[in-house]
Amino acid sequence: MSRALRILIAAAVLLGGAASPSAAETAQLMRGTAIADPDLLRKLDDGDVLTIPRLLAPARKADGPLTTDRLFASLPQLKDIPPAIDAELERYIAQRKAAYPTETIGVGEGFDVQLFDRANLASPDTRFVLAGIVNRMDRAYVAEESCGEIRLIYRLARFDARTDRGTIATRLPMTFNLVIKARDARQTEGGGKPISCAEIARRWLDNGNWQELIGGRDDSMLDRIETNIQVSVAPKSALHDFRSDYLLKVFKYDAATKTFAEAVLENQIDRDRILADDALRRDFRDWLLAPGNLREFDRGTVLIPERFLAKAAVVATPAGLDASALQPEFGMLQGEEGGEGSGAPVFTDDDVVGALKQAAARGDMQNIRSVAGFQRRLNDVTCSGCHQTRGIGGFHFPGVDWLADKPSNAAIVPASPHFVGDQLRRRDILTAFATGKRPDFSRGFASRPQTRGSRELAGSEYQDGWGAHCSLRDAGSGTPDKSFTSWNCANGLTCQAAAASRRIGMCFIKTR
Repeated sequence: MSRALRILIAAAVLLGGAASPSAAETAQLMRGTAIADPDLLRKLDDGDVLTIPRLLAPARKADGPLTTDRLFASLPQLKDIPPAIDAELERYIAQRKAAYPTETIGVGEGFDVQLFDRANLASPDTRFVLAGIVNRMDRAYVAEESCGEIRLIYRLARFDARTDRGTIATRLPMTFNLVIKARDARQTEGGGKPISCAEIARRWLDNGNWQELIGGRDDSMLDRIETNIQVSVAPKSALHDFRSDYLLKVFKYDAATKTFAEAVLENQIDRDRILADDALRRDFRDWLLAPGNLREFDRGTVLIPERFLAKAAVVATPAGLDASALQPEFGMLQGEEGGEGSGAPVFTDDDVVGALKQAAARGDMQNIRSVAGFQRRLNDVTCSGCHQTRGIGGFHFPGVDWLADKPSNAAIVPASPHFVGDQLRRRDILTAFATGKRPDFSRGFASRPQTRGSRELAGSEYQDGWGAHCSLRDAGSGTPDKSFTSWNCANGLTCQAAAASRRIGMCFIKTR
């Protein structure tokens, strides 16, 4: 990598690149933890520096970016991804038709439910473009030897010919995240010692030569691919309100076969399978309520065993503010007579109250202090529940649309409030790594960032400003739920109901 490009990268990370106040604010909050500068991302993409083919096949001849038809055909590592996505879409269509038999469903306008066009994944007119780079060393608790992970986020785009011989670029509703390990254990720093987590963190925080940790390596750095596709859009009808559904899939890299193989989603509870199996239901209840696991569950760092997890999730938006409105996992807590997977619930209120009482006596609880808090955490540790929390139309990092001449206002801010609000916690973890301290990997609820004493977010939508999530007084008891009592609003604002929720509202200007 040239010295000029290193300087460019460092400057872009430090200063950001967008002109609007919102973009400048988010760029400052993401300093050292994420790269969203559109000009830099364009250069890295156009220069074939961090494209998917370059990272998966470093020895490949630089013959320009690969369109999706060539990408999946020429890179054997990716061969299992299109058929797996295709199978999930077929399942989704069958389930949708069974649920709403009178609706028409298909690709394009004129249908009640408009589907994602699968032809875009085998087209000479589409390709994945770099939308952002995110440091996730805050996930080092998953695999400490890797120092966490780095996510390279790509957005599917279509390029159509124009009459003036140019092209019109249109972003499509799909992201493709290539997740690599943050550390290559064979790489060395000064004195020939293996590179440390501290050195990696310092390079990010100091805007240093961090790109050496991403490019030019073999497959030992590869971890997985995560895909998120808006599979359908359904306008409001007599059957339902406006709804769009998103399909989440994960493909883990198998070094033996040198392919990305379909895998379970981290902490994505397979509700239907658990409710249908009495033994599995009991096992999951006993496992999660065990003292050590419950403590990690409270901290947001729990890793649920694969036998309880699903290989796909369909996420519906928009979603309500109550945890119970976000994801059907909560049928497991309350039980649903006659519903899907009906029968005994996985957790009763007595199960949860008893376990929390014992955990509180041990001093284990930081976040969960009620059944509602348990409910909310059970939702936001899942991929689907997290994606429904303060996202931007089903995505947390859509990135700035650097393909457009004049990006829309919605595309100027690169990430969701949930993502931006979490950057202080992530930077705190990087700082701990850089100074040789043991990081605190815990996190609060997805709806409300864990600020760790910093005042950077005060008065903003991310913490207690206009639009922030806050604690309502319960309509039944007249008191806030114990898990959310600290979710207050800044001066001049009050917590007001914004959806059908008993516990969670939004901070708005006081009215008479």
